[in-house]
Amino acid sequence: MHTDLPHLDLDHLSPPDGAQLRHPDDLGHAPRILILYGSLRPQSFSRKLALEAERILRHLGAETRIFDPHELPMLDAVPASHPEVQRLREWSTWSEGQVWVSPERHGSVTGVFKNQIDWLPLEDGSVRPTQGRTLAVMQVSGGSQSFNVVNALRVLGRWMRMVTIPNQSSVAKAWQEFEADGRMKPSAFYDRVVDVMEELMKFTLMVRGRSDYLVDRYSERKGDAQQRALVQAAGAVEKES
Repeated sequence: MHTDLPHLDLDHLSPPDGAQLRHPDDLGHAPRILILYGSLRPQSFSRKLALEAERILRHLGAETRIFDPHELPMLDAVPASHPEVQRLREWSTWSEGQVWVSPERHGSVTGVFKNQIDWLPLEDGSVRPTQGRTLAVMQVSGGSQSFNVVNALRVLGRWMRMVTIPNQSSVAKAWQEFEADGRMKPSAFYDRVVDVMEELMKFTLMVRGRSDYLVDRYSERKGDAQQRALVQAAGAVEKES
């Protein structure tokens, strides 16, 4: 359990009760959470918020990975076999939930963040790297509070067929919400980040083990049946000839 959380009142934040949330066939391992952030700046506030979220998630019992986008090429500039592209896709497949954190730039997500999402296909063979995974969205702003980015991230999450949790975090004037050492200051913004991570953990425990059933779609079952019928018909024609 991660205890380097000086601003938490630990009497009011315990790891979620898995017995109340887990699927009967749940293997019981720690929820696997992938965290993506959207800035390459040395003093990236989205990265600082990602690291703070990671500390909270570890306290709550999660296994976490943060993807560093510095070496990820622009989409289509290299083949998908590039090591960083493969790492991103493998980590997404490994995850059961994700946290997306982006700065707001020109009213939307940054190119650095969007590039990571663009490298994640809806399907990769028989694997869907994002479908059915839970998602928490957060943003940092240099000025007054805005919800442009979290709204855009929700659209992306829906497009990627993810289960986006109801809560979200938008940190205004992020430059004054972090200490010189990179740690987030105690505030209502910090408490909201804790709320979001706690909710993500609960939803992840509740959804995993059920995600295949939850995202099983009529249109896809119908399409698969039609495809099988075509294959069988083609086989019958070949045998007759």
